[in-house]
Amino acid sequence: MTDVGRHPRIKLLTLSEVMEVKGYVGNFQVRIRKRARYVDENQCTACGECARVCPVVRPDEFNLGLSSRKAIYSPFPQAVPAAYVVNAGECLGHNPAVCARCVEACDKHCINFHMSDQEVVEEVGSIVVATGLETYDPTEMDEYGYSRFEDVLTSLEFERLINAGGPTGGELIRPSDRRKPRSVGFVQCVGSRSARKGKSYCSAICCMNTVKSTLSLKEHDPDLDIKVFYIDIRAFGKGFEDLYQRSRRLGVKYLRGLPGKVEPTADGRLRVAVENAAGGKVEFHDLDMLVLAVGIQPAGGTHRLQKMLGLQLTSDGFFLEAHPKLQPVDAATRGVFYAGCAEGPKDIKDSVTQASAAAVRAIRLMHQGHILTEPITSEVITEHCKACGRCAEVCPYHAITVDPKKKLPAVVNTAACAGCGTCAAECPFGAITMNHFTDRQILDQIDALLAEHSAEKVLAFACNWCSYAGADNAGVSRVQYPANVRLIRTMCSGRVDEAFIWHAFAHGAPVVLVSGCHIGDCHYINANHWTEKRVERVRKKMAKRGIRPERLQLAWISAAEGARFARVMQDMEDLRREVSAEEIAATVDLLAGNQAAAGTDPGKAEP
Repeated sequence: MTDVGRHPRIKLLTLSEVMEVKGYVGNFQVRIRKRARYVDENQCTACGECARVCPVVRPDEFNLGLSSRKAIYSPFPQAVPAAYVVNAGECLGHNPAVCARCVEACDKHCINFHMSDQEVVEEVGSIVVATGLETYDPTEMDEYGYSRFEDVLTSLEFERLINAGGPTGGELIRPSDRRKPRSVGFVQCVGSRSARKGKSYCSAICCMNTVKSTLSLKEHDPDLDIKVFYIDIRAFGKGFEDLYQRSRRLGVKYLRGLPGKVEPTADGRLRVAVENAAGGKVEFHDLDMLVLAVGIQPAGGTHRLQKMLGLQLTSDGFFLEAHPKLQPVDAATRGVFYAGCAEGPKDIKDSVTQASAAAVRAIRLMHQGHILTEPITSEVITEHCKACGRCAEVCPYHAITVDPKKKLPAVVNTAACAGCGTCAAECPFGAITMNHFTDRQILDQIDALLAEHSAEKVLAFACNWCSYAGADNAGVSRVQYPANVRLIRTMCSGRVDEAFIWHAFAHGAPVVLVSGCHIGDCHYINANHWTEKRVERVRKKMAKRGIRPERLQLAWISAAEGARFARVMQDMEDLRREVSAEEIAATVDLLAGNQAAAGTDPGKAEP
C-alpha cells in the first residue's frame, strides 16, 4: 500500500465513496465524495501528540473493540496516508471553550476543523471492482453464546488477540479475567453451509484459517489443549493437507460434529455439548475459550454498486462474472473487472491471482488508446424515423440523441450503445434495426423452429446474459429439462418485439416464453422493465382477441439458476400439454384473418 501511495501515476483516494458512475467503456465518469479528514495529510507526521491529549475514548474498530482509540487517531498501523484523522461524530468540537486540545498540541498546525467534504469527478477507461467482504455476525446463533460470554470470540477477534501488533502484544489471554487459557475450542462453519442461519455456501477460508491458528498456538504453548469441532475439513489448496496433518501430529484434536449448546460452569469455564458423529453420542467438553470460525459474505455496498454499474449478482449475493471459464474476472458490462472476494469467497493467494488478472485485462483493453466496439449495435433507418423520441426514452445508456421539436432523426452513439435492442423493439415505425439481431433474422428463426410439428414445441426467447446462460448452467450441471424446448437467443429480453410473439402464435406455437434477467439485475440496467410492460401489453391484446393470455409467459432466470431454468421449462411443457390442437388452429386462423384484413406482412403485423 505504501508503494501505491508513492507511485506517481496512481491517485489514492482514502475516506472516499463512489456516488455515481456514468458513461461507457473507455469513457467512464465517476463521481466520488471525499470525506473531510480534518487533518492536513501532507503536513501531518503522525507523531501522535494530538491523540495523547484527546479526552474522548472509543472502541478501536481495527482491533474489533478489544482495545480503544481516541477521537483523533490513525486507523491502523502503517495506514496510507500516514496521517491522523478526526471522527467528527465523536469529537467534542473545535470550540476552545469545549475542547480543542488537539489543535493546541499540534505544533505543525495540521488540524483544521473548517475542512468539508469534497466532490471529485474522475474520467477513467476501465473499472476494477474490489469491494472485499464482511464477516458473518454470529449474534443470531445464540446456541454458541457469542453475545453472552466474553470468552466466546470470532476468528477475526481471535486473530487480533494473538497478533504481535494486537491489543495484548501477541499474548493469549481470556478477555473475561485476563488469565492464560489452558484449553481452546474452535467451531467451524459458523454462518456457512447452513440453510437455517447464515449462508448456504462454503466460505472457503475458514478451515485453513483455523488450522493456521492451531499451529500458531501450539508453537507458543505445546501443552495447550486444542479441540476443533467441524463438519468437514476442506484442505483443498497447495500444501494445505500437509498443514492439516501437521496440526494433528502436534496434538490438536479434531472432532466431527458441531456444538448444540454452550453453558457456563461454576469455575468460569465454558461447557460445550456436541454430538460426536464418529462415536454417535453426545459429549461435553469444558473449555477456557471458544473461537467461532465465522464465514464471509458480500460487502455492504454490493447492491448499490451493482445497480450503479449495471452488474449481476449470483444467488449468494456476490458479483457474477461474464463467463466462469473463459472470462472469470470480467463483468458482463464491458470495461468492468472483478478482483478478490467481491466475486466470491477466496483466500489471499486466489485474491492476488485474480487481481493480477484483472489488471492485465484492463491493460489489454486500454493500452492501444482506442477501443474496438462490438458490432451488435443499433442502427437508425433515417427515412423511416419520425423523431418521436421513443428510442431515446427507453435507452438505458442514453446512447441515442433525437430532437422531436426540430424533427431531426435519431442518432446512435455506437461507442455507448451496448446492443440490448430495446429501442428497436419499442420503435413504433420500425426505424431501428439491430445489427446481427435484425427482425428478419429472428423471424426466420421462428419460421425454422416451427416449420414442423409446431404443436409439440415450446418456443422460448432467452436473454444472452441470464436465461440463455442459465440454460448453459443447467447443461453443465446435468440438470434435465424437456427436449422439445426451442431457444431463440437475444442479447436482452428487451429485444423481443411484440411482432415476434404474434408471429410465433400465427405460425402455430402453442406457448411462448420470454425470459431474461431478474428485475434489478439486468445487464442493460433497466431494459427488462420495458420487457415486462410489453409482455403485459400483449397479454391484454390476446385477451381481447379471445386468445388465452396464459399461453404467453414471462420468467426471470439468472445465469446461476440452472435448476430454476429447468423448472420453468418443465412448467412450460405442462402448459403446452393443456393447449389443444383446435385451440392452436383457431389462433392461427384468427391471426391470419387479422393480418389479411390489415394487408400487412404476417411477420410484422400486430392484430
